[in-house]
Amino acid sequence: MTKINEIADSANAIAKRLGIEKFDIYGSAVDEAGVQVDQGEPKQVEASNRSGVTVRVWNQDQKVGITSTTDTNPTGLELALKTAYEASSFGVKENAPDFSPESTVSIPEIPNNQVPQQPVSKLVETLLDSEKKLLDAHSAIAGVPYNGLSQRDVERFYLNSDGALRQQASSSASIYLYTKTEEEGKKPRSAGAYKISQGLETLDIQTCLQEAAEKTISHLNYEKVKSGKYRVVFSPEAFLSLLNAFSNLFNAQNILDKQSLLTPESLGTQIASPLLSV
Repeated sequence: MTKINEIADSANAIAKRLGIEKFDIYGSAVDEAGVQVDQGEPKQVEASNRSGVTVRVWNQDQKVGITSTTDTNPTGLELALKTAYEASSFGVKENAPDFSPESTVSIPEIPNNQVPQQPVSKLVETLLDSEKKLLDAHSAIAGVPYNGLSQRDVERFYLNSDGALRQQASSSASIYLYTKTEEEGKKPRSAGAYKISQGLETLDIQTCLQEAAEKTISHLNYEKVKSGKYRVVFSPEAFLSLLNAFSNLFNAQNILDKQSLLTPESLGTQIASPLLSV
């Protein structure tokens, strides 16, 4: 995280030289690799390393300008601060964003949760083995057309002119397996499973395999559903997805920016059935 401290020192020095009194910077860096396979052969191998920062600057009228850049060197930061300051002349006057009061509150130190990444060859080998095991799980499983195994390192930081400096580093690895069946006289059936963990070594690939196989096999002997009324139970993921589809209604910033069906006068009023509780 030495790089982030250097960015903070550099940004403060540049802002002081430019006469900018109020600013903040959010940035992130991502290093990831992922693979896909098809019928025992590697289908796609990809890797990327990208980073970027978003800079906000407030002028004397408390209007804010925003710009983004991928150049975190002093030259790039100076240009970003200048551009954001110039853009602040066109900022909104009503409901302008501001620093969070929590940005400078003392918090426990967050440990670095990154783990070493595995070679891409190990990803390919692991995914090929998973595909083979799924194909061997049942004679009706003809392929695993959608699959992927990936690993990612992420670093994020936030700093502002009030002295805030937050930073976080983490790693993740994930696998998804989606099968397809072929049986004479029957429509193809599909099912899948997904798992995520901190790293490849702790990724529960075996459970992902079992879930994908069991779901697929359970769909083979299907029957038509009789017309009628049925109780529907949403999984946690499905409920969150449904809730997010209507988030525009109760997102405070969308309401203030007049991008919602609601208005500031609607705040505090009931917008849903009392039977719905979040």
